[in-house]
Amino acid sequence: MKHKKVKLALGRPRAFDAEKALDCAMQVFWRKGYLGTSLSDLTDAMGINRPSLYATFGNNKSLFRKALEHYFKGPSSYLGESLQEPNARAVVERLLHSVVDLLTDPQTPTTCLWVHSALSCGDDPLREEFAAQRAAGLAELRTRFKRAITEGDLPTDANADALARYVQTVNFGLTVQASTGATRKELLRIVDLVLKAWPK
Repeated sequence: MKHKKVKLALGRPRAFDAEKALDCAMQVFWRKGYLGTSLSDLTDAMGINRPSLYATFGNNKSLFRKALEHYFKGPSSYLGESLQEPNARAVVERLLHSVVDLLTDPQTPTTCLWVHSALSCGDDPLREEFAAQRAAGLAELRTRFKRAITEGDLPTDANADALARYVQTVNFGLTVQASTGATRKELLRIVDLVLKAWPK
């Protein structure tokens, strides 16, 4: 009988939806950044207690990593999708317009979860992870632009590395602009300038 009770207790399903809870955590980190988010902020938003949070997601840092991955696969999935465009200019156009769409969506914070957290992480060990993620994103853009040069889509004297850094910098800069009050119209003007200056 005792054995049966233990088995039932262990087999009891969670009283909350882990995917929805993760989405709530992502929203909190998105608004407040990694260091600006407390455990109380998370448990309140997720509707669970601390033991449940730890049991399901691990500590605060582990939960942040999961929330960031959720963000990459959801709201910012356009990053990878943009690279599939048929030419380099289309890649940049889709990428930057998608950034503006996200930043000016009334249903989401006027910032990027990754940029917000990276800028506010201070000397936290996560700083190295942010640096690696930035480098990985840069490498993807560089590879795509090198392909564009090989295919004749970009001039043979184009610098794939410089173009990748330029686009990435504008991407991050749009976030800073939006988070400090820039309007959609103002952000789109920046994107238009980038596209007009794009190598032909």
